[in-house]
Amino acid sequence: MCRNIKTLYNFEPPTSEDEVRAAALQYVRKISGFAKPSKANEAAFEQAVEEVAASSMALLSSLVTSALPRDREVEAERARERARKRFPATATS
Repeated sequence: MCRNIKTLYNFEPPTSEDEVRAAALQYVRKISGFAKPSKANEAAFEQAVEEVAASSMALLSSLVTSALPRDREVEAERARERARKRFPATATS
């Protein structure tokens, strides 16, 4: 669905409210089809973002795991490596 929405669970340091809200915003943008809603739809759009963010925070705080928290830098490097493999640099000569 939304490729840009990243996993937010089980990280050290824990996921911030800003990260959750950003993911909620991406989700609402995707399902509504609006990058920026019109004035007529702005209130409904913002309410949806807040509700999705609140539900996401509730979910994240209620999940339980015995796995060690993931390191953000390690995960970022893995993502960069996947991107390098998927989109190899064009050789210039």
